[in-house]
Amino acid sequence: MTTAPMMTRITFDSNVMGGKACIRGLRVTVGTVLGLLAAGRGPRDIVDAYPYLEREDIDAALAYAAWRLEEREVPLVGA
Repeated sequence: MTTAPMMTRITFDSNVMGGKACIRGLRVTVGTVLGLLAAGRGPRDIVDAYPYLEREDIDAALAYAAWRLEEREVPLVGA
């Protein structure tokens, strides 16, 4: 998944879940989805538990997490 489609599904709104990365503006965070996957739940289990989610949302959450892990913060020298 490229960044563009992922970012149509991952949203940020300071009024929703404190501005955390959420799925399509819903009150389901990327962290919640990743936690469920880490706990052994499959994508089908997650969609069954949250019927307003789609399989593509699960894929976008994984892609977003992978993208964030590749990001690096570089301190500004002299700042």
